[in-house]
Amino acid sequence: MDFYFVLTNLWLVIKNWWWLPLPFLLYPRFLFFWRFYKMEQYDSGVKKIILEVKIPREVEKPIKAMEQVIAGFHGVHDVFTWRETWLQGEFQYSIALEIASLEGEIHFFIRAPAAFRSVIESNIYSQYPDAEISLAEDYTNFVPYDIPNEEWDLFGFDFVATKEDPYPIKTYKYFEEMKETKEQKRLDPLAGLLEGMASIGQGEYMWLQIIIKPIREEIPWQKRGKELVDKLVHREKKPSSLPSIFKEAADLLISGKPPGKAPSEKKEVEVIPPEMKLTPGEREIVKAIEEKIGKFGFVTNIRCLYIAKRDVFLKAKSRMFYGFFKNVSTENLNGLKPWTRTLPKVQWFLKKMRTYAKQRAIFLRYKRRFSPLFPEPGGTFVLTTDEIATLYHFPGRMVAPAPTLPRIEAKKKEAPPGLPTE
Repeated sequence: MDFYFVLTNLWLVIKNWWWLPLPFLLYPRFLFFWRFYKMEQYDSGVKKIILEVKIPREVEKPIKAMEQVIAGFHGVHDVFTWRETWLQGEFQYSIALEIASLEGEIHFFIRAPAAFRSVIESNIYSQYPDAEISLAEDYTNFVPYDIPNEEWDLFGFDFVATKEDPYPIKTYKYFEEMKETKEQKRLDPLAGLLEGMASIGQGEYMWLQIIIKPIREEIPWQKRGKELVDKLVHREKKPSSLPSIFKEAADLLISGKPPGKAPSEKKEVEVIPPEMKLTPGEREIVKAIEEKIGKFGFVTNIRCLYIAKRDVFLKAKSRMFYGFFKNVSTENLNGLKPWTRTLPKVQWFLKKMRTYAKQRAIFLRYKRRFSPLFPEPGGTFVLTTDEIATLYHFPGRMVAPAPTLPRIEAKKKEAPPGLPTE
C-alpha cells in the first residue's frame, strides 16, 4: 500500500511539473540560437571585399617583414559591450589570407570587411612599398556553385593542430638557421607549395585559405603555456598566501598543539635549480613555448581545396598540401594535420551520400569563409604572428621561381608635382 502511494504521488508530481526543468535545459540553446540570429542579421549589413596583392619581381625583405604586417592586422581587434554583443549582434570579424591557383596561375588574395581595407593596405605598403593592391572579383565564382556535380569534382579538408595551442609550429626562423652557404640562405617554406600549385592545368583549381581572428581579452592559451613551462622545468607551485584557518583549527583541536613542524625536521635545500637539469630537447621546447606566448595570437582555421573537371581530376594532387604542412610540423613541438571530421572520406554506412554532404559543406564554408563546424565552435587553434607569416608571405623570384606567379616588372610612381595639367 505504501509503495503504491509513493508511485501515485510520484506520477502526480511528474504529470504536473514535468515542464519545470525545461527552461534550464533549453536556456543554453536559446542563447546560442539568439546570438546566431543576431550575428547573421548584423553580418548581412557589412560589406566584404577581396584584395589581390601583386608582388614585385624581387622581394628583398625577409619573411620577418610579413610578421610585422600580420602584427599590424591584429589592430582590427575590437571590444564589444553587452548591448553590442547580445542586442546588436556585433562580433569580431576575421581576415582571410588566401593563395589560389587558377588553372596554374597563382594569386595572393586577402578577404575582409571593407572597413579593414585601410589597415590592410597601410601595413602591406609599409613593408612592401613596391607591391600593388587592388580590388578583385571573388575567384570562388569561377567554378559552379553546385559542386560536386556531373562535370566537376572536389577534394578538400581542414587542418587541426597536433598539440595544445602553446606549442608552436616550425617557423621561418628554423629555415634561416639551416643556412650554411650563400645558396642555402634562399630557403623558403612556401616555395615547394607554389611550385606544385603552378603545375596544375586547364580546368583545375587549387586553393589555400588561412582565416585569422585576433584575440585580446581572455587569453587562456597563454596561461596554459606558462603552466606547461612550469611543469617542464619541474617548478614547484607557489603556496597560497592565505593561511588555512580551518586546517590550523583542526590541528589544534586534535593534537592540542599549534600547527607547525617538529624542531628536528629539516628541509633539504636544492643546490642545482630545476632549470639546469633539463635536457637540450627540453630546453628547446621551453624556449619555443615562451617565445610563442609572448607574441600576438590569432584564432585560426586553415583549409585547402582541389577542384577540377572530372576528366582531369586527380585526387593525388592534393597531396602537395600534406607536404607543405609536414614541412612546418615537428614531433616534439606542434604541427598541422588533416582533420578527419571534415575530410570527405567515408568508409561505411551511406558512403556516397555522406561523402557528397562533406564535399558540399567544405566548399560552402570555404566560399563564405566560415569556421570548420559553423555555426558550432570547433576546429580552430591559435597561431601567432611569426607562424602565420611562415604560412603566408610574399616570396621573391629567386626563392620561389614559379613561372605562373604574376609579378610587377616595373615600379609605378606618382607624377612629378610640377607637371603642368589642363
